Parts: sequence; C-alpha cells; structure tokens
Amino acid sequence: MIGMTAISASAYVDAIAHLPAGATLILPDVEWDDYEHLVDENIGRHSSVRITYDRGRLEVMSPTSEHDHLADMCTLIAHVLGEETGADVESFGSTTFKQTRLLKGAEPDACFYVQRASSVIGKRNLDLATDPPPDVMVEIDISHDSTTKLAIYASMGVAEAWRYDGRHNQMHIYHLKDGAYVEAANSIAFPILTSATLSEFLEQSNTKGQTATLRALRQWVRQNGESR
Repeated sequence: MIGMTAISASAYVDAIAHLPAGATLILPDVEWDDYEHLVDENIGRHSSVRITYDRGRLEVMSPTSEHDHLADMCTLIAHVLGEETGADVESFGSTTFKQTRLLKGAEPDACFYVQRASSVIGKRNLDLATDPPPDVMVEIDISHDSTTKLAIYASMGVAEAWRYDGRHNQMHIYHLKDGAYVEAANSIAFPILTSATLSEFLEQSNTKGQTATLRALRQWVRQNGESR
C-alpha cells in the first residue's frame, strides 16, 4: 500500500489512469479533501474506475469488461421490470455518493431508484444531504470483494443491495435491517424478483445475449407477475 504522503496528488491521479482492468489499489490515511479532489479528477477524465472512501481508507478498482457487462445487464433488467410491472425506475449508473458527516463515499457498479423514483426525476446532480439514497445499489464481484462497500451503503440508508458473486455465478439480494444487511430471497423494489431468478437471467445474458434475455424476461414477468 502507498500513503498519500509518499506520492504527489498528480502522481496518484496518473496511477489511477494506468490501473489495469481488474486491479485494485488501496491507500490508507487519505484526507477527505484529497478524496474529493481525486473524485473530481476522475470524473473530469471520464474514467471508469470506482473510488471508495471510508474514514481515511481509499480504494480504487478498475472494472473488467465482464464486470461492466453484468452491471449494465442489471440496469436493463430493472428497467424491463419497471415497464412490465408499472413501476417507475430511474437509474444513475456509477454515480458518486458521498456523506461528509460520515466521511464515507462510494460509486456503485449500478444503482436505481424505484420506490422513490419520483423524487429524483429530472435531477442530474444528486446530493445525499438533500436527496434520498438509491433504493437499490448493485455490486459485481469479479476481481474484488465489495463487502466494505456494502457497509458504506448500509450507513447511507440504502434499503436494498444486490451483490453478484463471480466465483459462483450467483446474485445475492440484501435488505437493510437495523443498520446492517441481511440476505433475502426476494427484492423489495421488485417483489416478483428472486435472487435465483436474477442469477438465471444474468447467466442467460452470457450465453444468449442481452436482447434475447430481456425478451425472455418480459415473457416471464407476464406469465408470473401482476401489475403494481
């Protein structure tokens, strides 16, 4: 690990820019102001890395193409579920969510508002000081462990988290209870959706493609669900 005092901010930004796909960089003892500067630099460069901050600990992860494919598929699935069940869905990708009072910040692989979608329609700059957190945060674990990020989402009051375990090709769904996540069988945002079903459609997208999978998802919802 490398501390912020060991290299200049510009050198650190350069290190992030050259981080190989699938690699993770962890730095201890990073000041909040330095974290915000690095997030701004990352956004300005349109970088795809995910930056996580938790009370001084900074983690930078560079996703792989498989990682991004699965994250995109989760968002597509959410929108199809919304269309078929009558639920509004507003997705915000890997937006940076920060809470200064907690000294915590994170960028999910995907996120969306469902129950509280109406409160963010038309907004492009979300601020957790005034806006609610997403209803669902998504993490894809292919080359890294997102356990620490889930704890951050819990502290922000995110009601539901999806975590894909790449080692077992399985999606897990978690509900927030008493400040921590507990695993559950069904989604809160989309009650018709189980972790097993979500895993099956994600796996199908790898073999039959996104369009065919979404077509099959629509048919499945129409056969098994009721409009909200």
